[in-house]
Amino acid sequence: MERSSKNTKISTGEIEIIANKIEVLGKCKNILPFEINTDQEVREDLRLEYRFLDLRNEKLHNNILLRSKILKTLRDKMDELNFTEIQTPILANSSPEGARDYLVPSRLNPGEFYALPQAPQQFKQLLMVSGFNKYYQIAPCFRDEDPRADRAPGEFYQLDFEMSFAKQEDVFKVIEEVIPYTFKKYTNWKVDEGPFIKIPYKEAMEKYGIDKPDLRNPLIIQDVTELFKDSEFNAFKNKTIRIIVVNNGAEQGRKFFDKMGEFATSDEVGAKGLAWAKVEKDGTIAGGISKFITEEIKVKLQEKYNVKNGDSIFFIADEYEKAQKIAGLVRIELGKRLDLIEKDVYKFCFIVDFPMYELSDEGTIDFSHNPFSMPQGGLDALNNKNPLEILAYQYDLVCNGYEMASGAVRNHSPEIMVKAFEIAGYTEEDVKDRFGALFNAFQYGTPPHAGAAPGVDRLVMLIADSQNIREIIAFPKNKRAKDLLMRAPSKVSKEQLEDVHIKLATEEK
Repeated sequence: MERSSKNTKISTGEIEIIANKIEVLGKCKNILPFEINTDQEVREDLRLEYRFLDLRNEKLHNNILLRSKILKTLRDKMDELNFTEIQTPILANSSPEGARDYLVPSRLNPGEFYALPQAPQQFKQLLMVSGFNKYYQIAPCFRDEDPRADRAPGEFYQLDFEMSFAKQEDVFKVIEEVIPYTFKKYTNWKVDEGPFIKIPYKEAMEKYGIDKPDLRNPLIIQDVTELFKDSEFNAFKNKTIRIIVVNNGAEQGRKFFDKMGEFATSDEVGAKGLAWAKVEKDGTIAGGISKFITEEIKVKLQEKYNVKNGDSIFFIADEYEKAQKIAGLVRIELGKRLDLIEKDVYKFCFIVDFPMYELSDEGTIDFSHNPFSMPQGGLDALNNKNPLEILAYQYDLVCNGYEMASGAVRNHSPEIMVKAFEIAGYTEEDVKDRFGALFNAFQYGTPPHAGAAPGVDRLVMLIADSQNIREIIAFPKNKRAKDLLMRAPSKVSKEQLEDVHIKLATEEK
């Protein structure tokens, strides 16, 4: 080997290989469906159809390796905290847990169906009755939901865990131990450490307009309904009025305010309009609805709502719940357009005190969260309070605007269980029929228990700083919940359907 060909900067720099023979072990077509490891934009449907090639892409490949490391870290940490890993069934029973079930017909039991578990909810509670005081698993969950950028269609994974003789704070301590540790191990961003701040659901909706607030965004929603109760501005009459104050926002030009108005009135947001005004550096009110802001209102805005010279104010007026939702979306959009989101940081919080019930679209009482949660105030609250005023020991972990985990202190009393479901329209017989195992188990001395389930896919997505959850799943489905690689779902033969005693409705026409 000549001295000129040496490269001492690499480990193999003094090795020269001379090929005498080439043997092709796996032939490749001359033309690839797309270039790998380039910046060239490729249609996602094509990438998903040829996922085995797309996974050679360095960034995507590293995401899958990262996922593997994170799963090992989660397991190691849970083992360190003396949790026992236990697998629960995939073929289970149908249970009303917030989404449509995936049903699996039974060949041996004609006309009967399994359901793929939306979560191991009943099984983990049964494990608590069985004396396994600290359970966990990386659990597959199946929900027939519409896909989103942060939600994989059909199936997802969660770090499911449960503890006996535990209260809400005990669950928080486990999350505060496991989640920041995992984040810090795989990122150089700043990571919040526990204890995380706790925000009641009602406060979250009032201040952020959403129950998964991004705390990197400094903007806060404030209520000014009382301040404008005598306003002559027709759009404010008999409405809930929220404002968002943007520090130094008066420097924005008219085009910015018009664009925000277009955003607010889009079909996605649904506002009738977005009123605004700005306080100039000299203190005068200008633009938008400035003529409806009297000197008295201006003084109160300054004293009570921290409006300063140079600020701008956005007004959202609508029915109570709609005003909250619109204000929440406007807050998020303002944070993005004004580049207010704090960078390179993970901010966590717990949302607590969720309402136990809510009104359905049909006007009936329904569970707002997990139906197996313990109501605050127990049986007395269920018997004597307005259902819509009952709070539950339910909580979510939120990170950077994403719901990262959901959990609750569980109901372990058969009497409370029957009454809770009765308020939601179920009879005692319904409870015994649909949740027979759990109801029966509760008759045999059930310890108080609580738990949570951080979402693994979303956790990996956040650590990888990916904007799409499909980028951290080896074989994801597309926006239509289709697996373009394996061509699923697909039609099956008539013989297969007959085996499981199913006849398609289209065949009867």
